Amino acid sequence: MTLANDTPTALSAAAIAQAGSRRLQRLAMGVFCIFALGLPFVASGYHLFQFAQVLIYAIALLGLNILTGYNGQISLGHGAFYAIGGYAMAILATKFDVPYWATIPVSGLICFVAGFLFGLPALRLGGLYLALATFALAVATPQLLNYRGFDAWTGGSQGLQLGKPHAPFALPLTSDQWLYFLCLVCAALMFWAAANLVRGRIGRAIIAIRDHPIAAETMGINISFYKAMCFGVSALYAGVAGALGSIVVGFISPDSFGLFLSLSFLVGIVVGGLASIWGVLFGALFIEFVPNYADQLSDLFGESAKALPGAIYGILLIGLMYLMPTGVAGVIRTAPGLLSRLFSRPKRV
Repeated sequence: MTLANDTPTALSAAAIAQAGSRRLQRLAMGVFCIFALGLPFVASGYHLFQFAQVLIYAIALLGLNILTGYNGQISLGHGAFYAIGGYAMAILATKFDVPYWATIPVSGLICFVAGFLFGLPALRLGGLYLALATFALAVATPQLLNYRGFDAWTGGSQGLQLGKPHAPFALPLTSDQWLYFLCLVCAALMFWAAANLVRGRIGRAIIAIRDHPIAAETMGINISFYKAMCFGVSALYAGVAGALGSIVVGFISPDSFGLFLSLSFLVGIVVGGLASIWGVLFGALFIEFVPNYADQLSDLFGESAKALPGAIYGILLIGLMYLMPTGVAGVIRTAPGLLSRLFSRPKRV
């Protein structure tokens, strides 16, 4: 009798939590769209630059989350693909006079090939061994870009200077406003593609490989192909982000792609939430604004607090991981269920 009475209650609570989660997602999406479209007309040029960077980082984090969150392959070297995409854009624009908008998909395709080729030998590795291999890639890439034999193409340690494009078709937008909208449109397309990818047959396959590789192989899933393709798609996202980053910043050099960039990408997907499409936005906000605010706080203490920004960054990261081990997206996902259980508890007589 107790089981019969409790089962409908449990089912109704789960249904309420699921419906509440969907409503919360729609509300958050509506608020985000209004904020994203209205921001360029109220924010300064510097703040537009910051939020354009947030969108760029979100694209890169989305690619890494497909690889790590959905497929289970740990990468510490996605800053390398970000650099390849940025330099591909800069070289095409400065050496071959390719229009800046055309360099974005080309940079993504170049990084897709690079990621797929890197993923093929990496198939023999897994877990920490794959992480070390990608770590080596992140360490080696800036050194290769500094190689004197490539100076004619990369500009060496001096880098390449790029001019900021103006709005096309005589649109009444400043360069900062136009670049923000360019990043917003690219991010929307990449998010739409990623959402369809992970919800379709390919997404189910890569998740099955992450959770039960032996069962997935028994079901006929080509694990080697899907893992290499997942690496390629993830690198494509990083390449598109790198191309947009070069356009927005207007300058590129090897020093821009140090090891900390790759580690920041990993931090971003963990803070936002693994295996979450929209969680990467929170991760991008974290890696863009937290270091800046940490620097501003350290300035209040003068020259004696040069190491304070790193300490603040580390303390905030540890606190977030302690309070939100599943990331921001995990908290948002479970919040409606927790609230429904809280308010639906029967009153004691």
